[in-house]
Amino acid sequence: MYDEHRPDPDALLAAVQHEEAKQQHGKLKIFFGMSAGVGKTYAMLEAAKQRLADGVDVVIGYVETHHRAETEALVTGIPIIPRQKLEYRNAVMEEMDIDAILQRKPQLVLVDELAHTNVEGSRHPKRYQDVLELLASGIDVYTTVNVQHLESRADTVAQITGVIIRETVPDTLIDIASDIELVDLDPDELLKRLAEGKVYTPDRAELASKNFFRKGNLSALREMALRLTAEHVDQQMADYMQIEHIQGPWKSLDRLMVAISPSPFSEHLIRWTRRTAYTLKAPWMAVYVEGPQPTNVKEKAQLARNMSLVRKLGGEVMVSPGVDAASEIMRIARTQNVTQIIVGKPSRSQLQEISRGGSLVNRLIRISGNIDVHVITGDESAESENLPVPTPVFHSTRSQYFTAVLVVIAATIATQALAPAIGYVETSLVMLFMIVLLANFVGRGPIILAAALSGLLMDYLYIPPRFTLAIKSLQDGLILGLYLIIALVTGNLTARLASQKRLMSQREDRTQALYSLSREIAQATTLDDLLRVLIATVSKAFDADVAIVLPDSSGDLGAPDPHSTFQMSEKERGVAEWAFSHSQASGRFTDTLPNSEAHYLPLTTPDSVAGVIGISPRSTQPFTVDQELVLQTFVSNIALAIERERLHSAAHRASVLEESQRLYTTVLDSISHDLRAPLQKIDAALEELLDPYNVGNPESEHEAADIIKHATGRLKRLVNNLLNTTRLDSDRLQFNIQPADVRLLINESVAAMQPDLDTHELILDIDDNLPLVPMDFALMQQVLENLLQNVVTYTPPNVRVRITAKMDGPQFVLSIADRGPGLPPEALAHIFDQFYVVPGKATRGNGLGLFVCKGIVEAHGGTISAENRPTHGGARFTIRLPAEINTPVAAQADKVASQS
Repeated sequence: MYDEHRPDPDALLAAVQHEEAKQQHGKLKIFFGMSAGVGKTYAMLEAAKQRLADGVDVVIGYVETHHRAETEALVTGIPIIPRQKLEYRNAVMEEMDIDAILQRKPQLVLVDELAHTNVEGSRHPKRYQDVLELLASGIDVYTTVNVQHLESRADTVAQITGVIIRETVPDTLIDIASDIELVDLDPDELLKRLAEGKVYTPDRAELASKNFFRKGNLSALREMALRLTAEHVDQQMADYMQIEHIQGPWKSLDRLMVAISPSPFSEHLIRWTRRTAYTLKAPWMAVYVEGPQPTNVKEKAQLARNMSLVRKLGGEVMVSPGVDAASEIMRIARTQNVTQIIVGKPSRSQLQEISRGGSLVNRLIRISGNIDVHVITGDESAESENLPVPTPVFHSTRSQYFTAVLVVIAATIATQALAPAIGYVETSLVMLFMIVLLANFVGRGPIILAAALSGLLMDYLYIPPRFTLAIKSLQDGLILGLYLIIALVTGNLTARLASQKRLMSQREDRTQALYSLSREIAQATTLDDLLRVLIATVSKAFDADVAIVLPDSSGDLGAPDPHSTFQMSEKERGVAEWAFSHSQASGRFTDTLPNSEAHYLPLTTPDSVAGVIGISPRSTQPFTVDQELVLQTFVSNIALAIERERLHSAAHRASVLEESQRLYTTVLDSISHDLRAPLQKIDAALEELLDPYNVGNPESEHEAADIIKHATGRLKRLVNNLLNTTRLDSDRLQFNIQPADVRLLINESVAAMQPDLDTHELILDIDDNLPLVPMDFALMQQVLENLLQNVVTYTPPNVRVRITAKMDGPQFVLSIADRGPGLPPEALAHIFDQFYVVPGKATRGNGLGLFVCKGIVEAHGGTISAENRPTHGGARFTIRLPAEINTPVAAQADKVASQS
């Protein structure tokens, strides 16, 4: 049964994830105040003293005492990390040494003046970015900040105080703070402290009291600080209620969307949206509709700042091309489940709005349906000062205007020749047909010019009274008016189609780039091929040098891929390592080490960071909006492709490991059986020897000795097979090639296997005139014994076994044939594979004997084969060896012998 009071699962999950994210990082405590002088630093030092007394490892990263005696007294006793000295404009400046803090790794670090801007050359432009890195490293931070330094409050503070705040911090720092302590002070008390010189020096205090530190300003700032602190506490309470399942008014969250443009006023809209979203505890996003009109360099820079502000304040940015901005905004709003749209009040005149197709606000309100639309006004002075004056944008070239004039003149001359035969009404139709044809080749401007010029020429040349611009009848005026209207509408429709064509071309280029990347990724078969095609594709798409760096086996960032076209210096490598360890973009075009040569992006996957890609554009201009979108998609696809290859490699390794484990179990079982059988025989023979009744009985002793000798021989063959298998795998098997008597080799091998061969009928077919054959006698004896052992194992008793030795031209041929059941046809291709055992046999070997035979024979420069005998049944193993010492192994053996 549905319970309308149950918690919203999405909100509950978001609260739990938010709490877990806080626990995985260092904790941030903000000492918050309405302005300088309220005692934030003093309160922070007092709290730090208490933590120090509780045994917490506390250090001072950066504290500014402003030479206040009571503040400096609190600093005493707290360890201080020496500041980093940087030279800037022929002066030595001091900044917080973040590397020294990370190396020291304290539990808690004090960082004053959170909104401070670092000196050029520091790792981060802003101190709050240093704090974020400390938090990411698991270090707790105490810091101080005033309400006017919050990004979303900066414009409001400027309106209240008249002072533009240059140093700001993102409001997301308030969101991630585990605790905010409001350091409050009555405005009158603060003014008293200011007059006593406890805030600024006397000369600065007098100036401040007349400007920023007016009582009305302080009261407004105090209200803002109290309200923001209350909102934060309320958010903490809401999260607590979610986690603890406390009943409440569990309403669905709103979703806000702000429409932005390349205008400075968009910054005000973004801040307003962020404040409202925070109050409503709602997600928010910003959308920019990229129209057909191109943007200049100044507008691109402003748009980039607006988008950066959205991301800094925790919003999501979406860019979409479109001719009709209102329709595109509503389409995105409906697909993203937006409940409220925020737009700016139009600053243009009504005539300008009409010339641009009507007011965006009015159109949004008409088509918004059940979505609320907020129209936000801005500061008029700032708006009039910063907004660019609308200027006409010409898409057509001069040649198109020239062509339009020539076509009109040519058409006029042609109709002059037809004028005696047709009337001026028919002439207007001919001219109109000419305008329609011309619209397929030129833009809107030339069409408007052609329509106006042709209309004037028609009036002057054809409409009576001729050779004047006067119009005497209503019919003539109607004809001319309709002609002009139809021509202008045709030109406007043509321009719109051209704009849509350009947008479609942009989308097609973007899709083609992504398709090319996907195709190259799909065709790559190895990680090396994948990285090669990725670097080539990104380099071509962005006209840049590219480097991809993946982590090594230890998890640290390794060396750049050899296919990289961008050579990274030590400094650049440090920037890449920062992007990798913090999962954030760094380097060129970012706020982290912006003076770098390349733009570094982490290749982030849902589970980890697969590496870093560095892009060094050959152009000095920052990426366009469209390029940024394509780059983000590229990076996502590259990260997933690399992760796919890694998972594929991991799966292959797991498969190999599983197969190795299976083979290990099989071989262990087989070897255990092979060991157990001779050991049991040795144990039984020893018991016979130790039996008092058999002591002094030569027959029993001889029989037991034969059993032990035979069992020991089996153990020796097993050990030799194991050792030689390992040596063959590592190419460390050594040979002693000498001319050998083949008859002696066969006889000694048969003698060693005699007890097992007693149950079979053995026939030796050896040519009398065999020459000495070069071989390693001991190793070839092992080969022959393994083949005989294989016959004994897989054939029943009383089966005939024939050993044949003969010469076949320059080759020596040795074969062992039996009349047993033969080999299964499917086993012939794998019979010499390592650990392969013929399936379906009651008696199983260990899969090493024939593998060792093949390795030794081939190392002699020979071949070994297995086949089923077609006539008499059974199996035949054939060895072919060169009869002269001309093999690589023989040459190697001679070299070793000469060296020894």
